[in-house]
Amino acid sequence: MTGFGKACMQLPTKKITVEVKSLNSKNLDLNVRLPLTYREKELPLRNLIAQELERGKVDFSVYSEVTAEETSSKINGPIVLSYIQQMRQIIPNADETELMKMAVRMPDSLKVERVELDENEWAQIETVIKEALKNINEFRTSEGSSLEKDFRIRVENIRQYMEQIIELDAERIVGVKERLRNNLNELKLTVDENRYEQEVIYYLEKMDITEEKVRLGKHLDYFEETLERGEANGRKLGFIAQEMGREINTMGSKSNHAEMQKVVVMMKDELEKIKEQVLNVL
Repeated sequence: MTGFGKACMQLPTKKITVEVKSLNSKNLDLNVRLPLTYREKELPLRNLIAQELERGKVDFSVYSEVTAEETSSKINGPIVLSYIQQMRQIIPNADETELMKMAVRMPDSLKVERVELDENEWAQIETVIKEALKNINEFRTSEGSSLEKDFRIRVENIRQYMEQIIELDAERIVGVKERLRNNLNELKLTVDENRYEQEVIYYLEKMDITEEKVRLGKHLDYFEETLERGEANGRKLGFIAQEMGREINTMGSKSNHAEMQKVVVMMKDELEKIKEQVLNVL
């Protein structure tokens, strides 16, 4: 699921900022960016993030901003002087200040001293990392609650439309019988009533949607039960939504009734909204 978490900490010589961003993904796709000093902690850090977030396309970054006067970058004096002397030979009348500006931009003019990792400092940084992970989990939990609320609204809407289908189904059967009888009367044909009843029953059985209504109701129940389990179940919700779609489509193909087909379209619309939201929990 999508989410964002951030936490900061001020240490004696630097400010540490941790940011975590996640997008939807079926598995954990983790990208970690660390300052060079903390690079040796990347593997245990990846394990910690995997335990906390489980899945998603995650970008995790730790930023270190030096706030003290000391810095690990030093000017490489001999190299800078060598550059200046070489440039004097090329441009004898060049301004000294401009030569210095150009020299410090040249390769190897700055040297960065390797700073050993301070375990006590890392222990403090770990606390701010855990805080950022807690923040993103709270963000994702809040989003999940909103999605669950929306799912339940959509499911309830489908249930209400199904009640309309049940009411229209009774009217439809009566209408079909009347239409068949009127057609026969217009043709002024003499028919065997027993054979006629058999044909009507056969015709109505082809249009019967009782099984579809029962299965759709069970799928709706199972969808809500799955929501309540509180586990990573986006894939399962997607499968259930597919089964719901099959029953709704079959109802539409069997309906042969304008009003019923309108209600089926509204059911499909609600189901499409569910499928769109399911993508946010995959």
